[in-house]
Amino acid sequence: MRIISGTLKGRRITAPKKLPVRPTTDRSKEALFNILTNWVNFNEIRVLDLFSGTGNISYEFVSRGVEDVVSVDQNKFCARFIEQTSAELNLNIDVICKNAFDFLKRPQQSFDIIFADPPYDMPHSDFEMLVNLAFEGNWVNKNGQVILEHSKEYEFENHPKFQSSRNYGSNTFSFFE
Repeated sequence: MRIISGTLKGRRITAPKKLPVRPTTDRSKEALFNILTNWVNFNEIRVLDLFSGTGNISYEFVSRGVEDVVSVDQNKFCARFIEQTSAELNLNIDVICKNAFDFLKRPQQSFDIIFADPPYDMPHSDFEMLVNLAFEGNWVNKNGQVILEHSKEYEFENHPKFQSSRNYGSNTFSFFE
């Protein structure tokens, strides 16, 4: 994986093969951040990265100027990899090793963007529950959004907070406000 833009542009990060992850592809990530560049000022937002895996999305946000990023993953090896990479690159990413659903059940702070990339084989109802927990627990700032990465088989147009979705190959990003 590589960092697409910002202060770390072009930097390659190689995760151990044993990590149980499916990183967002560079093509999809570039498309997502092209959208976000038109919507937010990266220097002024707080980001929560759920199911963060390798930290791919967190690194991209930090590279673009986000100073407050929290990465949550329940796999201790993933969390350790993000911590090590963050230290090596001198990034200030707060890493929490916890199940994302359990994390969201105890509101602590709010964010401008919550990005979630759960396992694609997770039941559709769990994807919806994740979005609901984020909004019901006041994790999302006013004018903030939840971005959910999922397979193209799932659709969320009937969710009351749904705004839009974008497809990139087998990946889909759904946006909720």
